[in-house]
Amino acid sequence: MLIISAMIIGLGLGSMYGLLALGFYVTYAVSNTVNFAQGSTMMLGAVLCFTFWATLGWPLPAAIVAALLLCAAWGVAVERVAVRPFVRRGSDGWLMATVALGIVVDNAVLFTFGKDPRGMPPTFLVTESLAVGGVRVQLQQMLIPLVGLGLAFALTLFARRTRHGAAMLAVVQNGDAARLMGINVGAAVTAAFALSGFFAGVAGILIAPLFTVSSTMGTLFGIKAFAVAILGGIGSPWGVMIAGLLYGVLEATVTASFGSTYTQIVAFSLVILTLALRPEGLFGRAAVKKV
Repeated sequence: MLIISAMIIGLGLGSMYGLLALGFYVTYAVSNTVNFAQGSTMMLGAVLCFTFWATLGWPLPAAIVAALLLCAAWGVAVERVAVRPFVRRGSDGWLMATVALGIVVDNAVLFTFGKDPRGMPPTFLVTESLAVGGVRVQLQQMLIPLVGLGLAFALTLFARRTRHGAAMLAVVQNGDAARLMGINVGAAVTAAFALSGFFAGVAGILIAPLFTVSSTMGTLFGIKAFAVAILGGIGSPWGVMIAGLLYGVLEATVTASFGSTYTQIVAFSLVILTLALRPEGLFGRAAVKKV
């Protein structure tokens, strides 16, 4: 019974890690860069949704749409302010710049939203539950993996079956050739960061009803999501999503079996061990180098 409960909780957590890791995947696949403010963007999605819905009294669907649009806009701002200027100069300064921008938004939310965690108003997704293997599971917990896997599937279809998806993937392979083919490289990179912000916003809005909303909620999520992205193979959307689910189940199982004191020790130790054996990740492919 305990293991079943832990697996259900782990699938929900793992889907959050997977959604955030999808954001890392999409920016890496298009621009060879990642947004280390991804955890802060997740927090922003939860805080904005709470503010629009619980504080300002907006209808929940309108609050969700507005929060996701602003998260996508924030992703664009990160690319314009903290990534593009450094990439143009051939500098890796975007690594620290995105971290710094995440810290800035965390503190801005701390001063405006407050330091006290707040709970999302309950909906039927939280109050209603179903019995699975003798364990009561909230509808919210069942919804999270479905949304995560659905978005991974949609992203895969977009990248492989649409002209715009193929154009985005062509940018990172050869930017100059992509320009000669009429692809707007800058717009493709901007779109990737907007999509990354959207995924983070979805993760924040889905996880908020199960936890509390605060300015610090995204920090550890962001770190774990990047570990998941590397573990799954950052060049594979399905890889990072499956790795997220595996990591979430592992984390919840360790917590249920040994206590939360050992969770991070065991989970990150296994990540290090796995990457030592498979540097390209569980589902990634080793890079082919010409000599």
